[in-house]
Amino acid sequence: MAHIPVLLHEVIEGLNLKSGDVVVDGTLGEAGHAKALADIIGPTGHLIGIDADGRALARATKNLAECEAKFTPVVGNFRQIETLVTVGKVQGILLDLGVNSGQLDDDERGFSFRTDTPLVMTLSDKPEEALVTAYDVVNSWGEENLANVIYGYGEERFSRQIAEAIAKARQKGPIKTTWQLVDIIKSAVPKWYQKGRLHPATKTFQAIRIAVNDELEALKEGLAGSFKLLDQGGRLAVISFHSLEARIVKEFFKELHTQEVGQIITKKAIKSTREEQLSNPRSRSAQLRIIQKI
Repeated sequence: MAHIPVLLHEVIEGLNLKSGDVVVDGTLGEAGHAKALADIIGPTGHLIGIDADGRALARATKNLAECEAKFTPVVGNFRQIETLVTVGKVQGILLDLGVNSGQLDDDERGFSFRTDTPLVMTLSDKPEEALVTAYDVVNSWGEENLANVIYGYGEERFSRQIAEAIAKARQKGPIKTTWQLVDIIKSAVPKWYQKGRLHPATKTFQAIRIAVNDELEALKEGLAGSFKLLDQGGRLAVISFHSLEARIVKEFFKELHTQEVGQIITKKAIKSTREEQLSNPRSRSAQLRIIQKI
């Protein structure tokens, strides 16, 4: 599935960039947003694209081959944005916190349960060298810890039952693939829960992915670093996709406003239109928040 940038028009309008600006896409992905941003800043502008996945960065570089703006690709996690970006102050930063379609559909990653793939779920540039993978979480972490992760990061109401089922299943042998894990989750939840709008494994998979990639702490560090990089009047736009991320972004912006160093541009989070949701289902849970440095 081709990656479709979420809330593209709203991001462009909200960042309020002009020709010659320096803009950072801290989660470059397939460069859907970046291409549009590059068009705005033009040949005198500078686009810096960061992604932890080197393969995604290579694809994005190809997608940006014809853009007129100066483009600098950087391999790294946006949690280190303050050290990764060395050009001084920037006028705009975008953080799109969604896992891009290329990663979701990568059979080596194991993010999705649409296909039966190895349990990896790391955003690391080299999945085979990742310090922690979904396999490790599912097969090695204690049952109570696992339950806390599934509840805390996935907000899964049946976290205890799912953790218990995983602990019992792995006694018979390691849990190696996404479909193995899905079957275990299904066995642990009520039949009615399996017929809901969300797939019964969605929240558990989200929780494990967040744990593997330390996403919430990375977000806190990335937000702080991004705001420091901004020039006076510069804007930070963040697209979140679940309530845990949204809460962190909202509270961070609120604190900056309280300190009178940031002006919140989006009084309420901007959400996708019905039309966008129909053309791009992954936009359904997207929320855009923007703050300007005073």
